[in-house]
Amino acid sequence: LWHAYNLLRPDTPEDLWHAYNLLQPPTDFVRCTTLRKVVNTSSTGSTTSSKVRTNLKVRVEKVDFDPTSLTLRLSGPNVEESKVVKMGAYHTLTLELGRNFSIEKECWDQIYLDRIEEACQPERGAEVAAVVMQPGLAHLCLVTGSLTITKARIDTTIPKKRTGSSNHSKALNKFYEAIYQAILRHVDFTKIKCMLCASPGYVKDDFFKYMSEQSVRRDDRAFIENKRKFVLCKASSGHKHALEEVFSDASIMDQMNDTKVAKEVEILNKFMRMIDSDPDKAYYGYNHVHKANEELAIDSLMVTDELFRSSDIATRKKYVQLVESVRENGGQVYLFSSLHVSGVQLNQLSGVAAILRYPLPDLDQMELDAAAYHDGGGEGGYESSDSSIDSEKRVQEDLADMGLL
Repeated sequence: LWHAYNLLRPDTPEDLWHAYNLLQPPTDFVRCTTLRKVVNTSSTGSTTSSKVRTNLKVRVEKVDFDPTSLTLRLSGPNVEESKVVKMGAYHTLTLELGRNFSIEKECWDQIYLDRIEEACQPERGAEVAAVVMQPGLAHLCLVTGSLTITKARIDTTIPKKRTGSSNHSKALNKFYEAIYQAILRHVDFTKIKCMLCASPGYVKDDFFKYMSEQSVRRDDRAFIENKRKFVLCKASSGHKHALEEVFSDASIMDQMNDTKVAKEVEILNKFMRMIDSDPDKAYYGYNHVHKANEELAIDSLMVTDELFRSSDIATRKKYVQLVESVRENGGQVYLFSSLHVSGVQLNQLSGVAAILRYPLPDLDQMELDAAAYHDGGGEGGYESSDSSIDSEKRVQEDLADMGLL
């Protein structure tokens, strides 16, 4: 689609993340309603200010997504005449849930269109809830198709066990109660497929026992009716990054096999194993992956969405072309979110990786030969270069023999 606009309406915080990935400064334009402060001066010289809701179209120069507050802001100059905002005046827009806005682009490539289609899937939403805990520290997260959202952080002091003192057990019960209330408040069991409880040692087991007893005593139907969705698993700590360990557990992934994040983690784990067991079928980095694609060898391509947010249009374009080419050649493409633990892992491997259909043990040599061919100016480039050096050397020797040097 060339020089077209799409009218969009975000209904969930995840929609704002999709909108963030759709915006490409400085070529895109956004139109939406916003509040603008207007100062009026009376005939006596006194001034009054008021906020007026107006419709603006700005050229996007800066975009900021805050994953903590889940807000999306963009700023740029106004490009259409308005009663309250001059042409060229800068304005910051905050895209709001439930309020329409439109994005105008010079070109809507396939990656943009796929992003919109993914955002419009009715079955998407919070797929997995997870709480990682250790004594005194817990993080409750919702893992959607594109985001890992921290909904609650519980941090409290647990005193040591002392003979004749009940302070330790009281503090633990208070800690478990805080987790219990956070799950009750933030987790919609009608939308999630499973609830992961992870910890070192027996903390998760003690919490699950506490939750089971309290839910029956209080008749909390949300817990009683969805107890089968709770999955107890091991983690090294109560910090958010411990989710990476949970998602690398094959037995846990089996219980999450219908979720988008599970498919991404599964293919990334397969790639990691292949680097050790069959390295000629696992490559990462754009140059290696691009060369493998030229050989029609890519079976699965993994790319992080961060690469498509590059401010360099040429960089973004080459990754779009890579994705489209792999699809045309029958390969499977996995677009990883940089806000998932799996996306963070892939970013550490340059952000792009591929599993091949067949081994390419000479891929590095093929790259070196191609580079030599390019640097040498074509076939026989090195020979002509060497021969010119030899010729120069002979001339210098002849001149020396004649006493001219």
